[in-house]
Amino acid sequence: MSSANFVLTLSCNDRPGIVAAVTTELAALNANIAESNQFWDKETGRFFMRLAFTAPDGMGRDRIEKALRSPIERFDMKTALSDESRRKQIVVLVSKFDHTLLHLLYQIRVNWLDADVAAIISNHVDAQKIAEDAGIPYHYLPVTKDTKAEQEAQVLEIVKSTGADLVVLARYMQVLSDNLSTRLYGQVINIHHSFLPSFKGARPYHQAHERGVKIIGATAHYVTPDLDEGPIIEQETARVTHAMSPDDLVAAGRDIESRVLARAVKLHLESRVMLNGKKTVVFG
Repeated sequence: MSSANFVLTLSCNDRPGIVAAVTTELAALNANIAESNQFWDKETGRFFMRLAFTAPDGMGRDRIEKALRSPIERFDMKTALSDESRRKQIVVLVSKFDHTLLHLLYQIRVNWLDADVAAIISNHVDAQKIAEDAGIPYHYLPVTKDTKAEQEAQVLEIVKSTGADLVVLARYMQVLSDNLSTRLYGQVINIHHSFLPSFKGARPYHQAHERGVKIIGATAHYVTPDLDEGPIIEQETARVTHAMSPDDLVAAGRDIESRVLARAVKLHLESRVMLNGKKTVVFG
C-alpha cells in the first residue's frame, strides 16, 4: 500500500493526555507514526510535539484535520500540518556575497534539501548569472532609503505569487522593515556573519581580529523587527589563532555561514523548528 507523508507539529499548555489524544485519532485513521519528538518547557509550562506519520493512500489533509479537531479544541492546541509529498518552495534574497546562495543550490541539486528555489531577488545584478545557469527567475530590485517601501512591496508580491514556504536571506545586506518582518514572521531566515550576540554591525571578522578572539562563528535565526535578535535556529563555531589574518577569518567564516544556513533551512522545511517566545524548540 502506498502512503502519503505528513508532519504534525503542536504546542499547548502541558497537561496529562495530550499524546494519547492525538495518537488515538491517528491510529483510528490507520496512520502509522514514523517519528515522534516532544519537549516540555518547565519554565513556561508549554508542551511541544512533532509527529511524522504516514496515512493510507488517498487520504487528504482535510480528513486528518477533521479527525484531529477534537483534541485540538480540547487542549487548545496551536497546530500545523505539513504534507511532505509537496515539494517546498523557497525565495532567496541575496546581495553581492554569493557563497551561501551557491551552497543552497548545491544542496538542492544533490537532494539533501528537498525544495526548489522559486525566485532569487537581489538589490544588485551580481548573482544574475547564477540564477540564469540554474534556470531560476531573477528579480533585480534596487533599493534606496526613498524606495524601500516600494521595493519591499515588490518583494512581498513575489513571495505571495510563488507560494513560497520560506524566505531566505542569503547574505542580503539590507535590513527588512518592521512592517515586512512582522508580516513574514516565522517565515524568514537570516544568516548572521558572527556568533550572536557579539560583534554586531559592519566588518565583524575584522572586529573579531582586532580583539584577538579564538572562536568565530555564524548564527541562523528568524527575522524579527528587533535587528539580529530573532529566535535562533542554528549556530556553529570554529577555533582560530593569532596567526590568522582578517582574510583568513573571512574565508573560514564563509564556510561556516554556508553550512549553518543550509542546516537551518533544512530544519525549517522539515517542520523541526517551533517558536517558543524569543527562543526555538528544534527537534533534530
